Amino acid sequence: MTRVAIVGYGNIGRYALDALKAAPDMECAGVVRRCGSAEGIPGLSGIKVTSDISELGRVDVAILATPSRSVRENALKYLGMGISTVDSFDIHTGIAALRSELSPVARANGCVSIVSAGWDPGTDSIVRALLLAMAPEGTTYTNFGPGRSMGHSVVAASKDGVVKALSMTIPQGHGVHSREVYVELEPGADFAAVEEAVRTDPYFASDRTTVTAVPSVDTIDSHMHGVKLERSGISGCTGGQQMDFNMRINNPALTGQILVCAARAATRQQPGCYTTIEVPVIDFLPGDRDSIIPELV
Repeated sequence: MTRVAIVGYGNIGRYALDALKAAPDMECAGVVRRCGSAEGIPGLSGIKVTSDISELGRVDVAILATPSRSVRENALKYLGMGISTVDSFDIHTGIAALRSELSPVARANGCVSIVSAGWDPGTDSIVRALLLAMAPEGTTYTNFGPGRSMGHSVVAASKDGVVKALSMTIPQGHGVHSREVYVELEPGADFAAVEEAVRTDPYFASDRTTVTAVPSVDTIDSHMHGVKLERSGISGCTGGQQMDFNMRINNPALTGQILVCAARAATRQQPGCYTTIEVPVIDFLPGDRDSIIPELV
């Protein structure tokens, strides 16, 4: 039985715990929170909560359910302790560099890191790779939403003067998106300063972004999101190939599920750091290969 710790207990951590409880081949070693306490937090009954992962006994894999900007430091820390890690790091332009930095640390400590193991990047990355294989020449568009971006919402909420934030991704077609950001402000906060901080953050700077102050984010919040992947291309010498993949999902629930699957896959790889497209898909599934293959092939 693989023992898994969850580091962080926000939206993704909560859903990762649900997925972990449902996994037939894993058990939750505990939850790591900065405060080290479960007081006032629903869903943690019977779960050991600590601020130090070393108090959880044997931990095979740590799920880093933390903001993307803190993934690097956490991954380096736990890999250095010989604990494998998985994360949902979503800064697309930083994935290759993160993988390169974590790889030698993981190998030196005999463990595995699977980075960017959410649904995008993550499972959508696998779908994009398959579409490319099916039509090697062509164009792929990734159209997100409409829906709540977890990463963007966290970044907007981190700005000075913001109590809570909701960032909605609005697809414009052909892979272009706009952002509608709703912020609940602290009393006396300068909205103009908040708006500037959000719009100039690298998470938002490349998209048309509208920031709106609202009395309460909770009244408009949603965990729903979606994506449509479209590819037009050529298979061999035959053009006109049209392919698409479409889904509507609860964002943190799917992210938590994939992180648990990635934790399973981490125990089946050689030491090093991987993205999801480098991991055999079958390794994300519970059970042995001989029983899985007849069901799916």
